[in-house]
Amino acid sequence: MRSLVAALLLAALPASALEVSGVQVSDTVQAGGQTLLLNGAGIRKKSFLGIKVYVGALYVAQRSTDAAAVVAADAPKVLRITMMRDVDKESMQKAFREGIEANSPGQTAALAARLKQVEDSFPPEFKDKQVLAVTYVPGQGTTVGVEGTKSITIAGKDFADALLRIWLGPSPTDGGLEDLKAALLSGK
Repeated sequence: MRSLVAALLLAALPASALEVSGVQVSDTVQAGGQTLLLNGAGIRKKSFLGIKVYVGALYVAQRSTDAAAVVAADAPKVLRITMMRDVDKESMQKAFREGIEANSPGQTAALAARLKQVEDSFPPEFKDKQVLAVTYVPGQGTTVGVEGTKSITIAGKDFADALLRIWLGPSPTDGGLEDLKAALLSGK
């Protein structure tokens, strides 16, 4: 009887696929009227010092280990970034800009005005434990914002693709993103 009660209590708890450096990562999220599956999650460390910056988690309709396929899919997808330290607005803006320049060469000028809208919407500082969500829904665009605050939606799949390539593209800005990219593409 005790084991049945324990099993029922455990079943009532919210499901969490895994814990990454103290951050609970859900196994599903909702976007575009669909339940998306955790494709992978990992930690972003800064430089050789190993400073923990954030935990990233990628959710997709169909799991994949192929970065190009994840980016190309015209289906809902979500990247959740849980901050593990305070990061100022300027540093986050610079990281987004450099990520797009490195992974979407030749498109920077076409994306500049939309990227500026996203950058302008950032809070003055990203605080420890805040979650930045990047959510693409076909026909609606890409919504970017800190959960629980105002977000911005930008039209165009090309913009969604460029944002996702910051983390999944061929040229991560440094080794910390290379490790995170591998974790996001673990397919589980």
